[in-house]
Amino acid sequence: MAQPRVALVIPTLNEEEAIGGVIAAVPRAAVHDIIVVDSGSTDCTVECARAAGARIVSLRERGYGRACRAGAEAAENCDIVVFLDGDGSDCPELIPGLVEPIAEGLCDFVIGSRIRGEREPGSMAAHQLLAGRMIGSALRLLYGVRYTDMCPFRAIRHDMLMRLGMRDETYGWNLEMQMRAARAGLRIFELPVAHRRRAGGVSKVSGNLRGTVKAGWRILATFMRVAAEGRDRRSNTAPSSRRQFR
Repeated sequence: MAQPRVALVIPTLNEEEAIGGVIAAVPRAAVHDIIVVDSGSTDCTVECARAAGARIVSLRERGYGRACRAGAEAAENCDIVVFLDGDGSDCPELIPGLVEPIAEGLCDFVIGSRIRGEREPGSMAAHQLLAGRMIGSALRLLYGVRYTDMCPFRAIRHDMLMRLGMRDETYGWNLEMQMRAARAGLRIFELPVAHRRRAGGVSKVSGNLRGTVKAGWRILATFMRVAAEGRDRRSNTAPSSRRQFR
């Protein structure tokens, strides 16, 4: 069986301090295309990413989900899409572990769990840990799937991602993907991953109270919207089995 082509999508906004190191740590034997989707950085993020060997997709409008979607669309010639943040908190060297279960046909969607993995002190705030567990409990009640985190570090079959009907353009993107994947019956594997403090810059979510509240509200709104669509709605790409690997 031919080796699947893997695209790495990295959404960025003012990450010049970290992005070069993130790209340098990507195992090139496992990734065929590195796509940095920049949402109008005012620093040298784009220049640093391009110098490190990434392909650049530039957006005029901001929005985390919008950037992820643009990256997925740019990866049309790949079989598997991996997402990670450009701030250095995720570990690119772990990409082969996320890709392998999909490449071997064991599952369709692999999500990293920072909560189950090793976390560098100070890398996650208490409210992030609590939110992950609360959302995980809610999704287990809704869909019978166990998640412990909304980690941005994840891998998914490209064809299935593009058929999930993703709509969120901001910080609800990750949760929406998990909800739609569960409802569609995709085979899901949660993999413990290491997590570090960001390598530079300020978090757009947890770096200030306004960002935290805005992201929290967006995530809650996404949960309510997708849950209200109905549990009986199914993707036309859903596998016949709803197995979950852990």
